[in-house]
Amino acid sequence: MDGPADEFIETERKYEVGPVFTVPDLASVPGVKGVTPPRRHRLTAVYFDTAGLALQRAHVTLRRRTGGEDAGWHLKLPAGHESRREIHEQLGDSRAGVPPRLLALVSDWIAGQPVRPIARLQTSRTVRRLLGPSGAVLAEVADDRVTGAVPGAGVPDATGTAWSTVTSWREVEVELASGDAGLLDEVGGQLAAAGAKRSSAASKLSIVLAAAG
Repeated sequence: MDGPADEFIETERKYEVGPVFTVPDLASVPGVKGVTPPRRHRLTAVYFDTAGLALQRAHVTLRRRTGGEDAGWHLKLPAGHESRREIHEQLGDSRAGVPPRLLALVSDWIAGQPVRPIARLQTSRTVRRLLGPSGAVLAEVADDRVTGAVPGAGVPDATGTAWSTVTSWREVEVELASGDAGLLDEVGGQLAAAGAKRSSAASKLSIVLAAAG
């Protein structure tokens, strides 16, 4: 992680897993001295973009997420191989729209076009943290069961958008904290041995948009 308190460098890998997949005991990973008990969260994230998906084409993500430990607005910008620069803003009122600071940061891509909700992801997340010898968090392993929807028919939510479910799936994310890339390799090896497969999707959002056609 780097930058001010509301800005981070996110480095993670994603894995496709089946419905009966069991996350292996990762306490044997070299350098890991302990694994925290699983913690469960319910997350809802609404993603925003232009009508022509200008942000998606630029590999930029803009979302408003509730639930979990980092609820708020999240802007993710490309930052090299397997990494993204993540900028946070407070949650605020859902009717207030995208925070001005985040809109300013994406202004070159949206070129004055309005942004609107394009997808909603509802996630049941189970989190385990891998700890080093000093107790520092080396990485976070998130087991996600995701339901994706796009604007459609039905009862509008607080943003004024009605949603239609288009897909659901399960995946595991491994995100570095104070660990290094070698840790990602070691954890990935154990996940693969348990039946996980590196995800070919660029993001959760890309899965939903592909399913929606």
